[in-house]
Amino acid sequence: MALLAPEIMSTTSTCLQLDELNERSLQNHIPNRREVPRHIYLQSGTLEAATLQEIPSPSSELESQSQYQLESQRPGFTPIGEQCQRQELKQRALLLKAAREQYTLVTDHDIPSISQKGEILIKVAAIGLNPIDWKAPAFNFGIPSLPWVNGRDLAGTIVQVADEFESELQAEGKTTRRLRVGDTVLVPSTDYRDIRKAAFQEYAIATHFNAARIPSGVPVHVSASLGVAFVASVLALGVSFGLDLSSAERVPGPDFVRILRDIGENSGRIPDDIREECFSGKEEAERIKRGDWLAIWGASTTTGYLTIQLAKLAGLNVICVADVARHGKKLYHAGADLLVDRHNPERAIEIIRGVTEGKLRYALDIVGRETATLLQGALHDPTSSSTGDNEASANQTGKSHLLGLTGIPKEQDRNPAFAYHTVPIKLFHSSPAVGEGLVTWLEELLSAGALTLPETVHAEGGLGGINAALESLRDGTVSGKRIVVSI
Repeated sequence: MALLAPEIMSTTSTCLQLDELNERSLQNHIPNRREVPRHIYLQSGTLEAATLQEIPSPSSELESQSQYQLESQRPGFTPIGEQCQRQELKQRALLLKAAREQYTLVTDHDIPSISQKGEILIKVAAIGLNPIDWKAPAFNFGIPSLPWVNGRDLAGTIVQVADEFESELQAEGKTTRRLRVGDTVLVPSTDYRDIRKAAFQEYAIATHFNAARIPSGVPVHVSASLGVAFVASVLALGVSFGLDLSSAERVPGPDFVRILRDIGENSGRIPDDIREECFSGKEEAERIKRGDWLAIWGASTTTGYLTIQLAKLAGLNVICVADVARHGKKLYHAGADLLVDRHNPERAIEIIRGVTEGKLRYALDIVGRETATLLQGALHDPTSSSTGDNEASANQTGKSHLLGLTGIPKEQDRNPAFAYHTVPIKLFHSSPAVGEGLVTWLEELLSAGALTLPETVHAEGGLGGINAALESLRDGTVSGKRIVVSI
C-alpha cells in the first residue's frame, strides 16, 4: 500500500527523480483513494488528531506485478537498481557523525549496492523508530564506526533483486519465488553492522529472508512499526522459551527448536555467541507449552503487545504488568488473562505469586535490569523453604526461566536454580531457515488478520523530522505507541 506523503520528497539525482516519476505513474493505475482515520501526527512537540490519505494497494500480487511489467515496457525504461550500478548516484540519509550528537541530514550519501546473492534493494517509504535509535548515540554503543547510519525498522518497495539470486532459482528449476521487484515489504534491520541495511536513508539493502511482504489492506506506515518487535517476540517465545509455534491457532507457525536441531549445534552455521541460547535447555521439560503461565513486565510496549497476542494464539496464560489505568483496556483486548499494575512492584509480585500459586516458570522483562530483578521474585523457586513453594516443587519437573530483553539481573542477584536468557536477535539475519520461517509466518498472520497492529504516531518532516521525533520518544511524550516517519 502506498501512502500519499504530506510533502513530495526532494531528490538529489536523476536516478531518484526518475524513480519518483515511475512510482507516481504506477499510482495512476490505482483508483479510489480513501481516507483512513485514527492516526496521529506529531508536529512541534504537540499531538494533533488528523486524517491520513491513503491509496489502496493493488487487489492482488498478480495485479501489482502486471502494473510493474506494463511500466517496464515503456521505451527507455531502466530499473532503478541498474541505474544505480551504472553511475555513482546519491541519496539523502541521516548520518551520526559523533557520539552524543543528533543525526545530520546529508544529500550526498551513496545509494547502497547489492553485493551478495539473495539481497534486494528497497526504496524506503516509512521508518519505524525504536528506543535504540536514540540510546545508541546517547550512550555510545552499537555504533560500529563513524560516521554511521542507524535505523532498525523500514517498509518500502523492492526495486532490484540480485542477479545471482535469479540464476540460483533457475538452476534449481524454480519458476516462482516469494519476493519480486515491485513488492511492498517490511524489513526488520537487525544486522546493524551492515550500514547498507540501515533504515535512515532513502534506499536500503535487505536479505530476501529478512523481508516480509505487506498484504493489501495493511498500511505501509503501520507495517514499519512491526519488524524488530515481532522478531524479538518470536525469538523470545520460540527459541529462548522453546514454544512450539506450530500449535498456534488460526495460523500455525514454525517450530524453531526443530529447525535449529535440523541445522545442528556444531554445523558452524549458528554464531558462536548465541549458540548456547539456541541449543541449551531445550529438553521437553524445559519448553513452555500450552496452558503454562507467562508473565510480561512492560506489556504495553510494542514487543509486549505482540508477545501477548502470539502467546495467546499458542494457548498460554498471560500476565501483563503495566500501567493498567493507562494501557489496561488495550492489553485486555489483546488477550491478557491478568492485568497487574506496575506502580507498586512488591505488591505486583505478590499478586503474580498468589494467582499462579507459586508455580510461574516463565517470565519476560522488556523494561530493564531493575524490573527484571524484581520479576524473578515471582518465579517458582525449588530451593525456597516456603510451604507454597515446597508444594509446588512436587509438581515441577524443570527450571524457571527469565528473559531480559534489555538486561538481566546482576550476577550476584541471580538465582542458581533459574535459567537466564537474552534474545538471540542475530539469529534472524544469520540463519536463512530461521529468518525465512519468521517472515513467512508474519506474512500469513497479517494476511489472516490474526494480529492487532500497534497504534502509530506519524511524525512529520521525513528524514529531517527524525531528530525531533526521537526526542519525543526519549522524554516519554509517546507511550504505548510507535512513532513512524514517512519519506
